[in-house]
Amino acid sequence: MALNVDEIPNPTPAQLAELPRQVGFVPSVNAHPQTLSAAQIEQYNEQGFLMPLDGLAADEIREIRAFFDGVLAAFMELGRTSYSINTAHLRFARIYELVQHPRIVAAVADLLGPNVVCWGSHFFCKLPHDGKSVPWHQDSTYWPLSPTKTVTVWLAIDDADPDNANMKFIPRSHRHGLIDYDESQDANTVLNLAVENPHSYGDAEVDVTLPAGQFSMHSDLLLHGSEANDSDRRRCGLTIRYAAADVTTWYDWHQKGIVVRGENVSGQWANPVVPDH
Repeated sequence: MALNVDEIPNPTPAQLAELPRQVGFVPSVNAHPQTLSAAQIEQYNEQGFLMPLDGLAADEIREIRAFFDGVLAAFMELGRTSYSINTAHLRFARIYELVQHPRIVAAVADLLGPNVVCWGSHFFCKLPHDGKSVPWHQDSTYWPLSPTKTVTVWLAIDDADPDNANMKFIPRSHRHGLIDYDESQDANTVLNLAVENPHSYGDAEVDVTLPAGQFSMHSDLLLHGSEANDSDRRRCGLTIRYAAADVTTWYDWHQKGIVVRGENVSGQWANPVVPDH
């Protein structure tokens, strides 16, 4: 029977609080990186992110953007929103292939080690004047994973800059473990949990300004968010979630993981085959 990704549950904050998760930044230790420099690994450990990194060539990003344009049109026709295209690597063969792109995986492996899985992929597409912001948050707040050894790649599908509401990071905020948050009732936010006083947890915020085809990487504990897109330009990025293969999961999230480098050392990741569409 084919995997129905929509049946994999997202645990509530109360359910996550009951899990024996180890939540704390795990520094990258790599004496012989293959793609990144020693200085870049030190920067990731100290600041919680790296950017910009070269990802897709001009012809590759044009092809991926055209693919996404078609997917977005189909989802919108079904009454879905531009933010609803999640777990894309298990829905579309093209994204299953993309998350294994050698240039991206090589950089991730320099941070996570030789055994890497991709367990998540989500198009975050801000349409022109859509009015929705992404509040300051940590990714690990939402995830039933332990320990917190996950790197998020944010691949720019469109050019992203302050004018069309690029993502922002708060450097060094990943050093605080899991930060308290409040539930948000604001209908104009994409997420329902938000960190108050985020700037008290790190340095001044940094714009994640990327031309299409480049990517950033950040720790699952780094505070980040973005403002509403008030411009006439779309701003789409594909978030790709990678974890060290020895990370433990709950709530059937192991079904999402495909091995993109090395071995399935824990044996728990389902490593599903490429989707047939």
